[in-house]
Amino acid sequence: MIDTIIKLWSKYDYVYIDGLLGTLWLAAVTVMAATAVGTIIALMRLSGVRLLDRFAGLYIGVLRGTPILLQLYFFWLTLPKISPITLSDTACIVIALIVNASAYVAEVIRAGIQAVDKGQKEAAKSLGLSDRNTFRYIVFPQAIKNILPALGNEYITMVKQTSLASVFFVQELMTSYRTVQSATFLAIPSLVIVGVIYLVVTTILSKGLDLFERRLQRNE
Repeated sequence: MIDTIIKLWSKYDYVYIDGLLGTLWLAAVTVMAATAVGTIIALMRLSGVRLLDRFAGLYIGVLRGTPILLQLYFFWLTLPKISPITLSDTACIVIALIVNASAYVAEVIRAGIQAVDKGQKEAAKSLGLSDRNTFRYIVFPQAIKNILPALGNEYITMVKQTSLASVFFVQELMTSYRTVQSATFLAIPSLVIVGVIYLVVTTILSKGLDLFERRLQRNE
């Protein structure tokens, strides 16, 4: 078994590396774009405007209450029909991942903002700062410290969730497994290689995130 795994890696290492790079790229693009969308959704929930709050709540509820694979299929089937431009399968899946992740990121950002001590907001207002400047100079800089570690966790989660993109043959790690398995008919050894790669990558990312959190805490 071990000899088979070593031989398989020696012959198809470039396929797995390409898949890993695709996975990391998908996760990075998804989290960055989802942060932008999620920030807007979070601000809508915190706006105090009932219509915006309800829309954001519905948006988050639907996306968090339905399976991500269902959402991937929905966007994959729907977007090419309604988009004014031609979208590839990869583009449809990336958009679906961004929309899904934005619902979770929105709650992370909202929680990070609400975690800032209300006394500091009241102190800022007593000094004559407007709501906008209070948020910009007092609340948001402190909220970032609460938000960044959670976004790091979201990235690690997304590294694993992008494996669902293999259903649509988007270039990522599980797609590499399917490619090698189809060429060699060695399913289990290929799965072991992919599993080890996921484990190593997520462990390294988790350790890096822990180090980053400790540095943030020391700077407080």
